[in-house]
Amino acid sequence: MNAAAFFFACSGCFLLSLNNKHTVPITKTISSIPLPDGYERLQVQENSFAHFLRQLPLKADRTVYLYNGKPKINQAAQYAVLEVSVGNKDLQQCADAVMRLRAEYLKKQNKPICFADNNRKKYCWEQYKTRGWQPYLDIVFGMCGTASLEKELKPKNWQTLAAGDVLIKGGSPGHAVIVMDLARHKQTGELIYLLAQSYMPAQDIHVLKNTSNKNLNPWYSASSNKIIATPEWTFYESQLRSWP
Repeated sequence: MNAAAFFFACSGCFLLSLNNKHTVPITKTISSIPLPDGYERLQVQENSFAHFLRQLPLKADRTVYLYNGKPKINQAAQYAVLEVSVGNKDLQQCADAVMRLRAEYLKKQNKPICFADNNRKKYCWEQYKTRGWQPYLDIVFGMCGTASLEKELKPKNWQTLAAGDVLIKGGSPGHAVIVMDLARHKQTGELIYLLAQSYMPAQDIHVLKNTSNKNLNPWYSASSNKIIATPEWTFYESQLRSWP
């Protein structure tokens, strides 16, 4: 192959890689997900849950995989995929993913980690530490869910929306998504936020697209909070919660 042919061949490969919808060539963390024009991220304290979430790494591959290694059937819901283990059991589903992120933050901060089931029985890291981190999480995921997590969390006003807050519908069926990041418009003051979820079966935690507003996608407007339509679930204003 001559030099000119090699150049065009390689250029074609380069363009193909940029156009591949299953790759994220530039975005590396939540903090590097681009903002719509005119917005800037809110300042957060370095050791806060908000800072932890903002620094979570993203996979280069945008494909969502199930716990068994198979691709999820619906590949249209996610904007990006978090570099967080899903485990090898069908356990880390919706509320479990929310608890996973909270637990990882608390562990990093050397703070107590406890989650309660529907009967208020607590499962604390300290009592299961000898079994290992993933076995402990598996116990939590097996015993706790959207119903129990909804009871643990506190109702939250949208005017004080913060990263780490949760939209949750307890029960069966139920669902939960977590607020990953926040930004505000420099002139209008409009607040926007990112959401992430796992789902059923257990799957990679992923940042959700906003299919209702392509101008903001993947961000959501906090001023449009009566109905929050995500790709796979619809939440309502009253379902916002925060950690105690």
